[in-house]
Amino acid sequence: MNSNEKNKILFKKRVRCWAEQLEANITCISIRAMKTKWASCSTTGRLTFDRSLLEMKKELQDYVIVHELLHVNIPNHGKLWKSLMHAHLGDYERLEYELKKRMS
Repeated sequence: MNSNEKNKILFKKRVRCWAEQLEANITCISIRAMKTKWASCSTTGRLTFDRSLLEMKKELQDYVIVHELLHVNIPNHGKLWKSLMHAHLGDYERLEYELKKRMS
């Protein structure tokens, strides 16, 4: 098994651990190249993550994972979503800013 495959397995394990903690029902986890965003989530629990996340530090991975998993049950970025982001990640805005800098 090469390091890329190992990183994918470990990342998917992190997603499943967070999903259990957040009580988010997920049906599929995919990792592939995405051009305009870090991840996406469908209403049926299908999660897709950008491949470049595998090379990022864990706290940035966690931001994207938690962000998407919360959308399984909360479809917007309203007060409840923001409150849960703070509860699970603390100063999530700092991570969001760091990711936005990487995207541009």
